[in-house]
Amino acid sequence: MTSTVGPARGAGAVDTALMETVRRTGASIGAVYLLAPDDAVLRIDALCGAPAEFAAPWARVPLAAPAPVADAVREDRLVWVGSQEEMARSYPRTAMALPYPLALAAAPISGTGRWGSLLLMWPATRPPVLTRREHGYVFSCCRRLARLLADAAASGQPHVPGEAPREVPLDLGRRPLSAAGAAADFAERLPGGSCALDLDGRITYLSSGCAELLGRDASALLGTLPWDSLPWLDDPTYEERYRAAVISREPVSFTACRPPDRWLDFHLYPDGGGVSVRIVPTGGAPPAAPAPRRETTTTAAPARAGQLYQLMHLAAGLTEVVGVKDVVDLVADQIMPAFGAQGLILATVDSGRLRISGHRGYPAEVIERFDALSLDAVSTPAGQTVASGIPSFIGDAEEMRRIYPEVRPLTDKQAWAFLPLIVSGRPVGLCLMSYDHPRAFAAGERAVLTSLAGLVAQALDRARLYDTKQRLAHGLQRALLPHSLPAVAGLDVAARYLPATRGMDIGGDFYDLIRLGDNAAAAVIGDVQGHNVDAAALMGQVRTGVRAHAPLGGPPDQVLATANQQLIELDPGLFTSCLYAHLDLAGQRLSLASAGHPPPLTRLPDRRTTPVEVPPGPLLGIDPDATYPVTEIPFVAGQLLLLYTDGLVETPGTDFDDSLAELTGHLAAADDRDLDALIDTLLDRVRPPSKRTDDIALLVLRSRASE
Repeated sequence: MTSTVGPARGAGAVDTALMETVRRTGASIGAVYLLAPDDAVLRIDALCGAPAEFAAPWARVPLAAPAPVADAVREDRLVWVGSQEEMARSYPRTAMALPYPLALAAAPISGTGRWGSLLLMWPATRPPVLTRREHGYVFSCCRRLARLLADAAASGQPHVPGEAPREVPLDLGRRPLSAAGAAADFAERLPGGSCALDLDGRITYLSSGCAELLGRDASALLGTLPWDSLPWLDDPTYEERYRAAVISREPVSFTACRPPDRWLDFHLYPDGGGVSVRIVPTGGAPPAAPAPRRETTTTAAPARAGQLYQLMHLAAGLTEVVGVKDVVDLVADQIMPAFGAQGLILATVDSGRLRISGHRGYPAEVIERFDALSLDAVSTPAGQTVASGIPSFIGDAEEMRRIYPEVRPLTDKQAWAFLPLIVSGRPVGLCLMSYDHPRAFAAGERAVLTSLAGLVAQALDRARLYDTKQRLAHGLQRALLPHSLPAVAGLDVAARYLPATRGMDIGGDFYDLIRLGDNAAAAVIGDVQGHNVDAAALMGQVRTGVRAHAPLGGPPDQVLATANQQLIELDPGLFTSCLYAHLDLAGQRLSLASAGHPPPLTRLPDRRTTPVEVPPGPLLGIDPDATYPVTEIPFVAGQLLLLYTDGLVETPGTDFDDSLAELTGHLAAADDRDLDALIDTLLDRVRPPSKRTDDIALLVLRSRASE
């Protein structure tokens, strides 16, 4: 359940709940993430304990992303990361955006619907596990937030996150203002210099000794960012130290040279309200409790530290995308908002033309005009950019008219960044980012966008290859699975195949129903080892082999033995499980044999449901002398038989017998008036998409009285 329209009603209540949770859990930073209207992206609504700028790399998190806040919502559980090392192991992308010593918890905001996630961070000095009391309070706050959001939605004014996170102040009970003079006098008496920064990094106080050491008047420094007002501190290394102090809440120190040759030691002491800084000449008397030095690997560059971390975070994301749609979604969800763009077109080169792969912020008629643009059209900015391989940044409509007088405006966009996507010297596409207002593209922004275009190009090229292989594999699989099942008198049938939700989306699971005369049939289900084209091809061979021998009238053990011999002769290097069932509808009998396959389930007309004990023989393709014992049971009118593959019941870390018992209970309770609806029920309850890590095949058969 997510909100779609309306103002941010109840923001004050959400902010209060967040602030109280941060204070009562001892966290240093807290954030409330809310699901976007399409349930695909989590966006920060409120942030406490850090400036919104710091959260830019993780302000928008796709729900499918491997990130703590996304896992908490998808899996409806609390995610705890107790150290920086654990973060690097479990969530490498998040670790690149948060390269600081800290502990982290993410919990789902749910109960009256699925709303989002609560994120809390602590300094790394805290204990490595959450106490039971902390755990309970985190979930109590999540339930409170869920009720607030549900009440706002019920009132007709649902709470929606704004374009930028709200910064929630953390009231820590500051000293009364009357003590300010005494505090200033205290700082003036100390050797060296003292200054204070707010959480945004702006100087809010500095002593006369500090101004002298920095070489500027206090009036020129107050209210400024040190790396803006002091050119010799304009290095991402120093800004990174400040970020490390704010996020980790641990003291940090560094040394910098004030030209021409005066070296100064900076000692930073953070809390929830800002950072206190002591500055002393290098080699001079340090503070009484010097801050520990932290080494960083950040190297100097023209871009700000925040941009560097954002670039690393986006680069890591691009290495994990799989298909072309994934590339489009990542560019739209993370790169567009990071650079303030309102429009996006991502196109690929195909037979001398640009084909639209994805877009945002453009109407359909514009996309239709732009699609299939010839690369020979060098009089257009898109064609010229791809042809030359040189990015083009156009800051306003007048510049566009001056450079490309023949181009007629199709929208009211006012600025554009045309980025060529080049791989190994060949164009693979174009990324167009557009803006609703004129924009001066600074040199640093152009450099970052150009670098990102190279990463997008590599990701897009890999994604196109993946999609091509996937289409081939899906086509092969569709060709090998039955297009429809034959009608058999006295038998109702339904079947389903579902690929895994991750990976290549292809596997070796198969099923079949073979008509054997007027009153008999054979049902087959199997699972070839692997999830690739080879598995799908072998699946087709096994299915064809079984289908060829079943009509000869042999019992189930002979059919499996023949298929086993065929696989051994082929020697594909893959093994196959298989269950073969012979249904004698006239005699109301069922004969089964298994080659290492999970047991089928049967449900009697009175809903009694049990697994059928079929002694399994070896997997097909292993032992040329294997035998497959036959089990025979009644199959009366109204009785159900469920054949399935292991993807329906096997989960890492879960006992198979427990999973089988769960499936048995769901089958017993399911409505069987519509067998397709029964399959939907089983899948929804046993293997929803978020838990489907393997492909699944199901075949349901029900005997009915002859009419």
